[in-house]
Amino acid sequence: MDRRDFLKNSGVMAAAAALAPSLSSCSGNSSDISASLTAGKGVPEAYDCDLLVVGGGPAGTCAAIAAARMGVRTIIMDSGNCLGGMATKGLVGPFMTSYDRYGEEMIIKGLFSEIVDRMVEKGWALHPEGIRWQSPYTAWIKDGHDHVTPFEPEGLKFTLESMCAEAGVKILYHTSFVEPLLRGNRVCGAVVFQKQGLRKIKARIVIDATGDGDVAFRAGVPCSKGCAERGGTMQPTSLFLRIHNVDSEKLEADVTRHLPEFRRVNNVSYRALHWNVAQAEANGEWDIARKSVNIFKSVRNDEWVVNSTRIKDIDATDSESLTAGEIEGRRQVQVLMNFFRKYVAGCEDAVLSCSASTLGIRESRHIEGEYILKAEDLINGVVPDDSILLASNSVDVHGGGATANSSVYTTINAKWYGVPYRCLVPLELDNLLVAGRCLSANSDAAGAVRVMPPVMAMGHAAGVAAALCLKGGALPRELDTDALRAELKAQKAFL
Repeated sequence: MDRRDFLKNSGVMAAAAALAPSLSSCSGNSSDISASLTAGKGVPEAYDCDLLVVGGGPAGTCAAIAAARMGVRTIIMDSGNCLGGMATKGLVGPFMTSYDRYGEEMIIKGLFSEIVDRMVEKGWALHPEGIRWQSPYTAWIKDGHDHVTPFEPEGLKFTLESMCAEAGVKILYHTSFVEPLLRGNRVCGAVVFQKQGLRKIKARIVIDATGDGDVAFRAGVPCSKGCAERGGTMQPTSLFLRIHNVDSEKLEADVTRHLPEFRRVNNVSYRALHWNVAQAEANGEWDIARKSVNIFKSVRNDEWVVNSTRIKDIDATDSESLTAGEIEGRRQVQVLMNFFRKYVAGCEDAVLSCSASTLGIRESRHIEGEYILKAEDLINGVVPDDSILLASNSVDVHGGGATANSSVYTTINAKWYGVPYRCLVPLELDNLLVAGRCLSANSDAAGAVRVMPPVMAMGHAAGVAAALCLKGGALPRELDTDALRAELKAQKAFL
């Protein structure tokens, strides 16, 4: 059964501190605060905080920890039951490079580095210092994969919760964002849905860390989806899986023997196991839009992380589309398991450990902020004066070439580039910051900074920015970015 028949038969084909007046306008009686869906009527006020972080993924969690450590009363909410987002629920790993373009020094530090160090100490991660390109831990990939960080998702869940508890962050799971609370052009909290029903959370600043820009979009911030130059097409999604009971020595020997055959032709990569994929495809046992397999060695010797499903034409802002993607993803997982057992040396007795509970989303909305990050900024190593992080991640747009199994991959021509604070500040709305893959960037630039180390650095910066605004009474767009950068440096960020 092919993808189209499978989806058709599944029935889814149709588818802090004292505040200055500029911030204090969000305080007082809630009767004049409106939400577009509920108008605030009959919705009980359940929580009041200085900072509300919507979304408990890597960006949101770092934002919450950073702000709470600076004395801000912080709530982080997530519709699921753990922190970490794509890194935990999505099983996305390893963390991509946190080093400069030439692999000489670690440049994403601060909270990211602290999280990694805590996990290394517990045996839940391998430090990126010792992980070099074209090794089993990088799926034998060279460009853009030097000094990645293998980690255990279960260990990351515990680590992030522990750090939130230590900082005094209030965590609300099973809490879904419904609508922003607005007073004029200022975001003053959110209407959420919990098991008890609709509730209000009042906040003086909100950070949208949903990945999809849900808060910003519903508050009226201008947004785009996908790549305008490619007709609004968004990058394909993936459903990650982990397999174990693998004879790693046998698998590694086979791939190493074929390393000289690795190549890239017409934007299509022929890397690990491409020789097996060709055989399976010839036998009618491979219909995934890839020509090779990204299989990363994990912290455990006999377990491997597989990033090789490819689910196209999925809109992460549409529930029916997500449903279709998740069903198709699980079908592709079974294609992969048959492939491993039948065609891959060392995987004859491989067992499916787990598949992700949510799709790995590479792209959805991009907000319009005070600056739109562009691919040429990254490629040319531009470091704006208000940069809140440095990174070297390559422009990586899956499905961006002429065919479904192609991609656009461009390494940068400098040691690093900077992401400006202005990319976190949306147009038109105040008291709102955005952190994560939905930052203000064009599609190609977002294809570089969407990965987790820079996203976590964005969250760290957004949390510190919110704390400084609350302490000084400034709106986020008024914040002194020199003061922000100085505080980030004091918190061991590399700038």
